[in-house]
Amino acid sequence: MQTASIMFDRDFTIGETDPRLFGAFVEHLGRCVYGGIYEPGHPTADKRGFRKDVLALVRELGPTIMRYPGGNFVSGYNWEDGVGPVKDRPARLDLAWFSTEPNTFGTNEFVDWCRAADVEPMLAVNLGTRDGDAARNLVEYCNHPGGSAWSDLRIRHGWKRPHGIKFWCLGNEMDGPWQMEHKTASEYGRKAVEAAKMMRWIDPSIELAACGSSGRNMPSYGRWEDEVLEHTFEQVEYISLHTYFNNYADDLPAFLASPDIMDRFIEEVVAIADGVAARRRSHKKIMLSFDEWNVWYRTRRKRADRVKEGWPVAPPILEEIYSMEDALVFGGACISLLNHADRVKTACLAQLVNVIAPIMTQTGGPAWRQTIFWPFAQMSRLGRGAVLRAKVDSKSYSASYYDPRGPQDLHFPVEAPYLKAAVVADGEGGVSLFLLNRHLTEAMKVSIDARGFGKLGVKEATELQHKDLKAVNDSKNPLRVQPAALKDVRAARQGIVAELKPASWNVLRLTP
Repeated sequence: MQTASIMFDRDFTIGETDPRLFGAFVEHLGRCVYGGIYEPGHPTADKRGFRKDVLALVRELGPTIMRYPGGNFVSGYNWEDGVGPVKDRPARLDLAWFSTEPNTFGTNEFVDWCRAADVEPMLAVNLGTRDGDAARNLVEYCNHPGGSAWSDLRIRHGWKRPHGIKFWCLGNEMDGPWQMEHKTASEYGRKAVEAAKMMRWIDPSIELAACGSSGRNMPSYGRWEDEVLEHTFEQVEYISLHTYFNNYADDLPAFLASPDIMDRFIEEVVAIADGVAARRRSHKKIMLSFDEWNVWYRTRRKRADRVKEGWPVAPPILEEIYSMEDALVFGGACISLLNHADRVKTACLAQLVNVIAPIMTQTGGPAWRQTIFWPFAQMSRLGRGAVLRAKVDSKSYSASYYDPRGPQDLHFPVEAPYLKAAVVADGEGGVSLFLLNRHLTEAMKVSIDARGFGKLGVKEATELQHKDLKAVNDSKNPLRVQPAALKDVRAARQGIVAELKPASWNVLRLTP
């Protein structure tokens, strides 16, 4: 058995978790909207067509903010197509996913769905095929109380009160050649700053995120952030990051180590943003919006394959089925986000339903939780508060993480501790620990030294673990992988001692 220790002090903090750290993402992609959150005629659907079984699972999952409508989709989206009487809305060919978009679900329906799910709406504007004029008109439509053409149109459409949307994304992944009207950093920066300026003139209270790199493997990474922020620094509060974890190399230790590269990504972008601020002699800190992240690699399709399939409405694409090992990597990413709560203020799990998602549905049938559902739900429920600086003493291992999605095959060396951990104090004298044992064959005895808290007892302790790391949840066995009680945890003279099974995600809730 391995041994490891964690020591932390109530007075030594990284930062407070922002409520928006626990966000997710809905895109017009596959069955995320149609057959996912929205399915008129489903046995559980309400009068607006919202699946109530999905809404119940969303509330259990606990996302706090929801990004919409994309994603790649937004770079060709005319928001005007998705408002007004449904019978008058045009069907459009979507070049992002080679599907037909019926536009029966649009901005107003999304805001209503967010209210039903008790989450904050986040909107992205199209800076691919459109520009700042369309963006400022959308802000006026959504946020202006009335007395203008666009706000009065919203009222005529049946939404008298303004939506009051505060968080806006200035496009999506504009560094990517796959994006409709992909741009250089300078081209995007100029367009984004002008859109931001006009959007703020409509509503000075909004918050804006500029597009950062769509991956750390992009050839323009680093230079892109620097140039974009040179243009947008005075107008934005955030710059975005996107990352997806993969096991293309079939190297499980490296896969489990991959969230540590997320840590590097965050720290590098913080350094670049602070460098732009330093050149300006500015005290302003650009925060990070990690508004796409997840495990994703099995269900990718080439554009040529999409063309062969024609232009279906809501085809079942990118429906990743997550295993126990995926949940472990996902949990490691949750820990990385928590441990950078000082600068990562918004994050969005991509996506919410069916498409690389924690929730799966059958059209006309049931909905269930994927394996990755559990770490996110626990992070959202117990990760609110002050993230503490934890000193983790654990053996490490060397790995080489393979990422084939860049301009060339890339290998990232990683030195990963077997124990990856985050600690969050709740302000009421309690503390939650998120513990990932990355050793595949050995259990781990962890000694926990909590300083400044007084005597703590174990209120809750769970583990997510399965003897088969390829185990998945499905409609026939929706709870094959689920948290169970962690029994090997006890109070000791110097604190708390827990024994973690090999390849396990563990959550401890300690209270006075």
